[in-house]
Amino acid sequence: MKTTLEELQAFVAVVDGSSITAAADQLGQTVSGISRALARLEKKLDTTLLRRTTRRTELTEEGQAFLLRTRAILASIDDAEEHMAARRQQPAGRLRVNAATPFMLHAVVPLVPAFRKAYPQITLQLDTDETYIDLLERRTDVAIRIGQLQDSTLHARPLCTSRLRVLASPDYLARVGKPKSVADLASHTLLGFNQPESLNHWPLRGAHGDAWPIVPSLTASSGETLRQLALEHVGLVCLSDFMTAGDRDAGRLVQVLARDTVDVRQPINAVYYRNTQLAARIACFLDFLQERMG
Repeated sequence: MKTTLEELQAFVAVVDGSSITAAADQLGQTVSGISRALARLEKKLDTTLLRRTTRRTELTEEGQAFLLRTRAILASIDDAEEHMAARRQQPAGRLRVNAATPFMLHAVVPLVPAFRKAYPQITLQLDTDETYIDLLERRTDVAIRIGQLQDSTLHARPLCTSRLRVLASPDYLARVGKPKSVADLASHTLLGFNQPESLNHWPLRGAHGDAWPIVPSLTASSGETLRQLALEHVGLVCLSDFMTAGDRDAGRLVQVLARDTVDVRQPINAVYYRNTQLAARIACFLDFLQERMG
């Protein structure tokens, strides 16, 4: 059987207090509890550490040697606890963050300078994937997920919502014409996603309801690719505000069919595993994102 921290602490407290009674007072335990801890320790080590009489307690030669090692062990534990407390006050370490490329580029990257200034001891690792990943398999601390969550084993922190709009460049509309109704889209180049198919249901109301399933003229796996195609005047696209707000403000993309557009907002969550106390480096990142995106 391995010795326990409680037994080591009892041994050192008896030595420092020169009695079991003093050790019990120091550790907030009973005299009998300290006596049992010492007895278990000596039995496990198969040696006598202390000679106890009615008047005094003194170390054996084996006890003196063991005391040096025990003090070093307890000092290491104290140092580790102080180190973790310091990390909670000033989080440090590597933080692995995963998100789809558009969200990483348009929402996370602009916040990196401020985050690094606030938490200089955290080393960020930013990874992008267009599909959902296994956080444990990829050793990811936090993943940003857009849309309804499916994995119930993950903890989630809501960050914000982002509205979907149908957009095109002014040059494209000048060349092809601006659609006046949903039916007019049949004569336009429609830019859609390879997967999932749900992203090709545009938030447009009509006889079909409040979601219009398009047949894309051209598909891509990334919303950023579709955004660039729209900026190159290739066709119409349906994208989220988080990646197109700057383009709309600058006039590079304009909304079409605004009166027919249903107000659909995609939920955006930070997801993570949490089996025990959440690490400070993860908690501060979640708080930082929520404060600035909420």
